[in-house]
Amino acid sequence: MTIYVLVHGAWHTGKELEPTAAPIRAAGHQVHTPTIAGNAPGDAKTVGLEDAIKSIADYLARNNLRDVVLLGHSYGGMVITGVADRAPERIRRLVYWNAFVPNNGESLNDLVPPPYVALFDQVAAERGDHTVVLPFPIWREVFINDADLETAQKSYAILNPHPVKTIRDKISLKANPADMQIAKSYINCTDDTSLPQDYAWHPRLSQKLGLFRLVQTPGSHEVCFTNPNRLAQAIMAAGRD
Repeated sequence: MTIYVLVHGAWHTGKELEPTAAPIRAAGHQVHTPTIAGNAPGDAKTVGLEDAIKSIADYLARNNLRDVVLLGHSYGGMVITGVADRAPERIRRLVYWNAFVPNNGESLNDLVPPPYVALFDQVAAERGDHTVVLPFPIWREVFINDADLETAQKSYAILNPHPVKTIRDKISLKANPADMQIAKSYINCTDDTSLPQDYAWHPRLSQKLGLFRLVQTPGSHEVCFTNPNRLAQAIMAAGRD
């Protein structure tokens, strides 16, 4: 049995990863789907990246979890990198699923194209509540491009505003991911167009891991909504040993 902790991305909560967790549990593994601080409805939206990292590190400690395969999706890559830096003794393997891989001193905004930063800044300024949301056309066309319209609309409706400070804060690490003495995997969904192709997730970000296992699978950035069973199989391949 393997212990998996699945950490969601921006605008999500752990609940959206439960359909992916189900087949992993059915295969005999233990799966946790915590929600990062700032992402649950009703959470304070003034939290920063360090608060987000601490919330998942605290979850591992509170549940006495060790020998964990810790997965992060998208923004969750920022979080799991920080957790690995702070509690490496609890982690057997890091799995990045189309996720950001920061080095010390980098923010999520440093890892996306300038138009994305401008969009986030514009939306946050217009909202005036410390949060950023995705316009539906962006969600539909490049985040969940493998879905039918009904699935795209239903999934968009359950997203929640994301704390903008977490994407602006620069991470503080004692060691960059390539230098961490933890096994690593990268899951690359081959239909993921949420970043422009000249800013592609793999290999631009995956290569920052140093030695890593690559698992490629069809699907968009939001394959957790469109094919959770396929995603579960990729996660188990990424975390198998």
